[in-house]
Amino acid sequence: MYDLNDIVEMKKPHACQANEWKVIRMGMDIKIKCLNCGHIVMLPRREFERKLKKILKKATD
Repeated sequence: MYDLNDIVEMKKPHACQANEWKVIRMGMDIKIKCLNCGHIVMLPRREFERKLKKILKKATD
C-alpha cells in the first residue's frame, strides 16, 4: 500500500497549509515529513492509516 519515501496526502493539511508529506520511517510508528516546512511528525501506524487520504507518488528505486 504505502512504502518508505512515498509522497502521501493526509486528510487535513498541515498548519503551513501544505498537504504533501514524505514517509521517512516505517515500523510500529510512521514518521512523516512536511515537504513545505520540513516539520516531522511521528504517528502510530493505526492512526496514520486512518488519517491517510491517498498516495500521491510512489518511491522509485
